[in-house]
Amino acid sequence: MRAVFAVPERTKRIKNGLGYQDQGLLKADSYRLFPANGGRQTTVYLGGKMEMKTKSEDVKSKEVSRRSFLTKGATGVVAGGAAATGMFAAPAVHAQPAPMVLKMQTSWPSSDIWMTFAQQYVDRVEAMSGGRLKIDLLPAGAVVAAFQVLDGVNDGVIDIAHSVPVYWYGKNKAASLFGTGPVFGGSATTMLSWFYAGGGEEFYRELTQDVMGLDVVGLLGFPMPAQPFGWFKEQVNTVADIEGFKYRTVGLAADLLQSMGMSVAQLPGGEIVPAMERGVIDAFEFNNPSSDMRFGAQDVAKNYYLSSYHQASESFEFLFNKSLMEDLEPDLQAILRHSVEAASTSNTALAMDNYSSDLQKLQDEGVEVHRTSKEILAAQLEAWDKLIPTLEEDPFMKRVLDSQRAWVERVTFYELMNSPDYQLAYEHYFPGKLKL
Repeated sequence: MRAVFAVPERTKRIKNGLGYQDQGLLKADSYRLFPANGGRQTTVYLGGKMEMKTKSEDVKSKEVSRRSFLTKGATGVVAGGAAATGMFAAPAVHAQPAPMVLKMQTSWPSSDIWMTFAQQYVDRVEAMSGGRLKIDLLPAGAVVAAFQVLDGVNDGVIDIAHSVPVYWYGKNKAASLFGTGPVFGGSATTMLSWFYAGGGEEFYRELTQDVMGLDVVGLLGFPMPAQPFGWFKEQVNTVADIEGFKYRTVGLAADLLQSMGMSVAQLPGGEIVPAMERGVIDAFEFNNPSSDMRFGAQDVAKNYYLSSYHQASESFEFLFNKSLMEDLEPDLQAILRHSVEAASTSNTALAMDNYSSDLQKLQDEGVEVHRTSKEILAAQLEAWDKLIPTLEEDPFMKRVLDSQRAWVERVTFYELMNSPDYQLAYEHYFPGKLKL
């Protein structure tokens, strides 16, 4: 019996003018076979002819495609050649394919709790792939700016992004409909359900691939709690109180709040506190108590208003380079996709634990926590009423909004009719604690 050793000849794959890092088996173009008895080495070329030669034998096998080689592995190729020629009774291949390393960048600073949320996705991909996939997780700015990860994924500079669709509002306003559009009464869970069961995923594919012409696949995960109205230096209880404020938000919420008399600046999370300190803005929202506390919101404002209709149904976006996804084996594609669903559950648990405990910490540090007044909430709905007809002048946006309205009308009717009054139960067991 002859033992055969397979050694990868590593090369770089070129895509969009960018050289991928050498990543072992999945990036290799050829393998060398070394018979243990000292015979002549053989090179197996992926996508070309496989030739096996020793001192006394010269055998040619059929063509081996790159995909079939990766599917069967080096063992399958060598064993197949041996079976065809009778050269080896039981070849032994001593080569383990190196994991494929994917570069994933977020839109969040390294200190944000959302980096931990993204890490939960990474952990699940690596565990379910059995080590065949590794993900290099990077914070905003490591490769591209926070608002540029869509371009980074499209261009192949990064393989995956962890962000939110509203950040592409500047490229196409319709992106904001996928999480930060008008609130017809549905929660983030309602709208995430619309994405996967109500046609939203196909609408998003149409937007990103057909309308915007991007080489990306976008999936949503983790239905976020409604975003707070935000941080103010003084109390705000009426619409008149917020007029003239220089306020940070993003997406269609900018259009909404500008119509209510605010002046809006769209900034990444990491730039908010410095902008407050310089007087560029004098009020802001980001997303949740944990993220807000970590970047120091409590150091520049002391009035924190929870509850708002400006961004009440958002989820994370997971962006993948489409060409890369299609090059992967079906099981690895499935792992990348379904890990979004798995992380969505773990993210929810992490959020409920941290957001609630960090809200208490903020209160302990002297932050006044308020619930946004009904006057301001009602004014937000009226502002949406005026904005929606303008949005619907775009045929694509009208189709999306029609679909969302129909979904919410049916699904939220069930949700509201079926849900007990949780506030009644809470006040029964914790009397006097809730101040609405």
